[in-house]
Amino acid sequence: MNILQAHHLTKKFANHVALNDVSIDIPSEKIIGLLGPNGAGKTTFIRIITQIFFPDNGTVFFKNEKLNTNHISKIGYMPEERGLYKKMRVGEQLIYLAQLKGLSYSIALEKVRYWLEKLNMTEWWNKKLEELSKGMQQKVQFIATILHDPELIILDEPFSGFDPINANLIKEEILQLKQKGKTIIFSTHRMESVEELCDYMVLINKSKKILEGKVHEIKSSYTTNTYILETEKSIDLSSEPFLQLISSQPLLTNRIETIIQLTNTISTNELIEKILNQTTLYRFEEKKSSIQDIFIRKVNEEK
Repeated sequence: MNILQAHHLTKKFANHVALNDVSIDIPSEKIIGLLGPNGAGKTTFIRIITQIFFPDNGTVFFKNEKLNTNHISKIGYMPEERGLYKKMRVGEQLIYLAQLKGLSYSIALEKVRYWLEKLNMTEWWNKKLEELSKGMQQKVQFIATILHDPELIILDEPFSGFDPINANLIKEEILQLKQKGKTIIFSTHRMESVEELCDYMVLINKSKKILEGKVHEIKSSYTTNTYILETEKSIDLSSEPFLQLISSQPLLTNRIETIIQLTNTISTNELIEKILNQTTLYRFEEKKSSIQDIFIRKVNEEK
């Protein structure tokens, strides 16, 4: 089931086309990476979902119902730019923002106490936001995004300003939210986060969607024909027309690691047989394309 469906979205600002006939399905209870170069149209897409902008053409459906103001309370949005009040105290501000989302004072108070304790921030209750570090401000904004228990959570560069410890803390919270049945969209330039967290990904470039699907299926479809070999001694494949030697180096274990790329069709069994004719083979592993490799490749194809 898809929690969100965007059909043929187009959005223009003066002479600039921000989105050009973009259709995207967002699956329920998954973590979705929304990727693209700066200016690709990601933020415009997010702002249409959150009803900050309205499309010039196209329609968005939330759980098979046309997107409307009743859905605002079911969506949590954390923008990349800080959207909090610098002079307000943390506890007071979070209660106020929760009440704007429809929570009563007593429930808002309970939830704020819960989350500040969960993220080790109870001592910051009476601190003004401007007194906090960038990372602590980001944690406050994260809490403000999820306080009202939204079904769809949109995080724009959620790890910005975090040290590794706090980044891992927020990653764990994102995974726990998914386990509770939440759908999380996050827009990021950190491709390793997509590899680590995302079930699904969408790539937008130059206002158009150019790639969409399950992360593991996309990675499997972009084969490199490159293999890592670990052998007892060096192998000589220089006379073989079916491959290109990328590198070869000794390991601390006194074995040799060789990376090759196949240039012609040959079965892996044939390749392994040729290697075994020369030496003992300890490891034979295909080098998978990373999300960053795929991102760069697809964006360059569009130039």
